Amino acid sequence: MNTFEYAVPKKVDEVFTFLKEPGSQIKAGGIDLLDLMKEGLTQPQRLVHIRSLEELHYIKQDGRRGIIIGPTVTLDELSSSDKLQDAYKALSQAALAAATPQIRNVATLGGNLCQRPRCWYFRSADFDCSRKNGKTCYAFDGENQYHAIFGNDEGCVIVHPSATAAALMALDAKLKIASEKAEREIPISEFFVMPSANMASEHILKQGELITEVIIPPLTPGWTSYYYKQKEKQSFDWPIAEVAVVMHLHEGKCTDSRIVLGAAAPIPWRIQKAEALLKGNMVTKELAQRAADAAMKDASPLSKNEYKIQVFKTVIARTICWAAGIDPLK
Repeated sequence: MNTFEYAVPKKVDEVFTFLKEPGSQIKAGGIDLLDLMKEGLTQPQRLVHIRSLEELHYIKQDGRRGIIIGPTVTLDELSSSDKLQDAYKALSQAALAAATPQIRNVATLGGNLCQRPRCWYFRSADFDCSRKNGKTCYAFDGENQYHAIFGNDEGCVIVHPSATAAALMALDAKLKIASEKAEREIPISEFFVMPSANMASEHILKQGELITEVIIPPLTPGWTSYYYKQKEKQSFDWPIAEVAVVMHLHEGKCTDSRIVLGAAAPIPWRIQKAEALLKGNMVTKELAQRAADAAMKDASPLSKNEYKIQVFKTVIARTICWAAGIDPLK
């Protein structure tokens, strides 16, 4: 690990001043960043510590804008927040399902959204893979049992690692992104990018930019949500499949829904075919299974991960049921 400066701004404006120095990177919880430094994948000249900035640490409820969350709120705080229950509980469940209690007490929402892929070829210094400016995605024909079954034809078959991203996309969240001179608000669906758009990054943040708010729009009565992660080792492991469902129900009938998969593609993957099947129909276990089957119609598994299709079918069907208040195991 190289030597580096450690900057501790006292207010948000100072963050942008510190980030002007070439080789500067933001550090909040630092869980993934420190791993990347130890693995030799990044060598910052300066770390800009934002974890202690109260301006970025809050969970607020606003009648007009909805739930507003600062990027340095920890996963533990998300998982236990009273404001993230009922219709918003998919985010709370996603945060609770991430990592271990020790990590959740340190890891932040912003860091979770911006973390790098966990592909072992990317993380190993022995492989000059396509995501590290090489010419080969070694996972495509290699050890790909945990890799993408959608969007895996663009030169890199990673799955997006964020535990909260699928839930936030299903909740139709927006992100406020700021720099020294401007700020903008974008749908979270526009934040993540496929390998064909940018092989070197999984999101659109540029040097000198910072997520300053995560905004979840208000949900009217009738909306419900649920998130579930299936892991190989349920106590703690990276997901094989994760599903977030946000659904509007009227007398048991689905009037609208958003279903987003994690651990399925290089970005959180929305499955509109399944949503279309649900719309206008009474939600039952049979309908949930049909929607799950439809969701996997376009899957394109690699040599060692075809098993993920059946796992996803099961997890999608069950999560739809849980969102609708149906016990799928009875």
